[in-house]
Amino acid sequence: MANESDTTKTLEMTFMPNTIEHLGARLYSTIPPVVAELVANSLDADSKVVKIELFDEEDKVIVVDDNGHGMSFSDINYKFLRIGRNRRADNAENGDTSPEGRPVIGKKGLGKLSFFGIARIIEVSTIQDELRNTFILDWEDIVGGDDNDQPLKNYNPTIVEENFPVEGLPNGTRITLRNIQRSSSFDVESLANSLARFFIFEEDVRITIQRNGGEEILLTNERRYSLLDTEFEWVVPDDIEADYDYDKKDCVIGKIFTTVKPISPNTSLRGITLFSRKKLVNLPEFYSDSTSSHIYSYLSGWLEVDFIDELDEDVIETNRQSLNWDHPSIAPLREYLRFVIRSIERSWREQRKQAQDEKLTERTEIDVAKWRENTPAEIQVNLEPLLESLRKDSELPEKDEDAIKGIEQLYKLVPPYTYYQWRYLNPRLSDIVFEYYKHENYYSAVFEGAKDYINAVKEKTGSNLSDHALIENVFALKRPKLSVVDGYFQSNGQQFDYETLKNITEGHRLLALAMWQAFRCPVAHETVKELKYSDIFSEKDCLDALSLLSHLYRRLETSTLLT
Repeated sequence: MANESDTTKTLEMTFMPNTIEHLGARLYSTIPPVVAELVANSLDADSKVVKIELFDEEDKVIVVDDNGHGMSFSDINYKFLRIGRNRRADNAENGDTSPEGRPVIGKKGLGKLSFFGIARIIEVSTIQDELRNTFILDWEDIVGGDDNDQPLKNYNPTIVEENFPVEGLPNGTRITLRNIQRSSSFDVESLANSLARFFIFEEDVRITIQRNGGEEILLTNERRYSLLDTEFEWVVPDDIEADYDYDKKDCVIGKIFTTVKPISPNTSLRGITLFSRKKLVNLPEFYSDSTSSHIYSYLSGWLEVDFIDELDEDVIETNRQSLNWDHPSIAPLREYLRFVIRSIERSWREQRKQAQDEKLTERTEIDVAKWRENTPAEIQVNLEPLLESLRKDSELPEKDEDAIKGIEQLYKLVPPYTYYQWRYLNPRLSDIVFEYYKHENYYSAVFEGAKDYINAVKEKTGSNLSDHALIENVFALKRPKLSVVDGYFQSNGQQFDYETLKNITEGHRLLALAMWQAFRCPVAHETVKELKYSDIFSEKDCLDALSLLSHLYRRLETSTLLT
């Protein structure tokens, strides 16, 4: 502006009554967002080094020192002290970018007022081109007096130094907050963690914080989520389903992750944080009206949405902690974020189930995934909710051991290949039919089992007779080759009645013949498709037949070879 000159002898702030109180003191009431505003100012000034110092041994003081471009006396008067000035729309500057081309963060020109939310005296000392200007803003002087009813109020900050020569000193600005409205001492670690949530830090910028001249803490992106134990993570947009129609989806970038254990609500880290131009614009949330999903207790992360700063209208709320989601330009972003979280939730459930199964497998020596896969579909329906409940319990230290015992007991009750018959099949028979049984091919299982039984009889007797003749000969009532009743006695030591032994012997022969004739032969001569379709032999019949075969094997193994 033509009338702006460094020869101006006064500094002046102009505002409506109560503006400072409403837009400043009430904008932020805690230290972290105020300090974040100071850091943002430093970054907009292209600072590469920002140093935050806390002092509380005597008076409480906060100092933020940077090596940015600094301000001239004219800059202070017509830029810094101008309330509500939109620097991005100021054609006298670079507008939307800093002198070095960084997209600027500040826009509304109200951030400087927030300093009064925690402090009553603000001292600004700034150097540009080896000239230092220092001035003081005093809250009591700004809001005090009897002339609050006038339309405009002019305030003249106290000038400490005006264009004071400082040959050899670099550009930069030092802002000191005094008369801090806080009784407790500063918690430097807590403040460092909080500040890490306000920014995405760039590698070429060093921001540190220290208390009472102690050890410096470097602010890093890793600190933002240092309290969380990450289990799974997704890169956005690469790991998100592509089938969604949103023209800005490739401009939404970042990382979303889930944790091993539920995130404590006290951390304020549940949900996805949004950043624009490397600074927070929306506190963590789930962008959904419903908060009942189980994943919400485990979900965190961040996304950059820089395009919102390029919209014609401002959609960022004054405190830069939320967006105007009702704005037509921003509403589609919320819908897309819902889609992203739903997509991640599906992936999370699958990955988490697999990880939990692996953990339980290690603890119980039971292959949980294989166990679940090798149970019939109708049993899986009822088994899965029980497994899921035990998985959840295993995450809680106080329930972990009970969950492990529960898995082991459930495994005994519902083992792999769950049909009751399988548990008690003769070992040789189960080996022969395993592959067929595993693939639920019960017809072939019976067929192969019946064939092997004939072979087992031949092996024990040395006979070369074929199927029907072999059974009739080996288990004949008169002069049999094998006795299936020798060695059994009643509880009193006496032999069983002759008729009992005769019935068992004859019954065994008839049962062996029946297995050969009723199951082996039909399956050999008819297609499984027709047997199954007609239900003349059902799958359950085959399972029952396997149990009968198992009985025949046991009798064979305990039989006595007769001379």
